Amino acid sequence: MTSKPHPISFLRPLLQKAALGLALLGPVLAAPARSEPASKASLNVSVSVPTIAANAADVASVDGLMRAFYAVVNVRPDGQRLWARDRTLYSPWVRFIGTSISASGTPEVVVWDHQQLVDASEPLVQRGFSETEIHRSTRSYGNIAHVDSTYEAVLDGPNSPQRFRGVNSIELYFDGQRWWIASVMWMSEAASHPIPASLLPDR
Repeated sequence: MTSKPHPISFLRPLLQKAALGLALLGPVLAAPARSEPASKASLNVSVSVPTIAANAADVASVDGLMRAFYAVVNVRPDGQRLWARDRTLYSPWVRFIGTSISASGTPEVVVWDHQQLVDASEPLVQRGFSETEIHRSTRSYGNIAHVDSTYEAVLDGPNSPQRFRGVNSIELYFDGQRWWIASVMWMSEAASHPIPASLLPDR
């Protein structure tokens, strides 16, 4: 079984939010390993994301950020998109890093900025996508925090919904006024890499 990266968890998000899955999102399109952000020339930048002020409740705490992180991707296919709200959660230099395991067992990595993630994820969201956090582990020190957020997601398909789960690894910081997400990295669960008990709800 081959694992496909999902974006945002996140869409998280997320959702290859080119072969994505962001928190965000559903299964990602298969893509070769790369060590730098995908070129915007290789994507059709078609989704307009207005600049808006952040919702104070979204950015006042780590909990607020995480609630918004998942809320923005749980929108009906015919519903109003929340990409503008989504963008307010992240630092301007944020990177979304989708990891997967190829059919040959080789790790693969794809990197996006926020606009690239939105453009890659929108077709998946249009099909119908939902993502729910089922477990969270948070470590914090001073003005920095790390969150491991385990998710379950459903992507509608032509025959039956695709169901999958994975883990979002999220770095956050506080600048004295609000919290920001600096990076989101995720991996979908695979038979060769089951999610450990420490990242799953207690039974």
